[in-house]
Amino acid sequence: MLASEQGVSRNRYMLIPRTLIFLRRGDCVLLIKGAPHKRLWANKYNGVGGHVERGEDVLAAARRELREETGFTADPSAGSGQGLWLCGTVFVETGENPGIGIFVFTGECPQGEPNPSSEGALEWIPFANVSNLPGVEDLPVLLERIQTMQRGDPPFSARSFYDQQGRLVIRFQ
Repeated sequence: MLASEQGVSRNRYMLIPRTLIFLRRGDCVLLIKGAPHKRLWANKYNGVGGHVERGEDVLAAARRELREETGFTADPSAGSGQGLWLCGTVFVETGENPGIGIFVFTGECPQGEPNPSSEGALEWIPFANVSNLPGVEDLPVLLERIQTMQRGDPPFSARSFYDQQGRLVIRFQ
């Protein structure tokens, strides 16, 4: 179906698609502390990930970002245990067009260490310590939800925005 037949126009709500990946190992999660030179999230912890490029689906983008930022592959047929699965989506309301659509993935990584990254320092962090880190604002909320999820659980759906007092609000459905 052509875009014109789908009602696509600049007046519609638009999203920039991004991926966010949290690899788990036991009671730890792989996080990246943004490099000091980064424009966004410098010196703050977050999962790895990035923009979905033209021609990619969200899983292909997540696999590419994981490989680029950590050196890990997410091919479950390789027997590495790193097959990624979609565990949730978050639509971020920016107050203007476009918004941001975050496709959140997780997977198990039983062995190996990440390659150094120009994006920042990669560290295995115990879930219990995440709230004590200088992280992006939604990190503890997302990880609390993801920590106990298992492959096959339905993905969560959420939207985030800032209220009139400038506080982050995340609403899960």
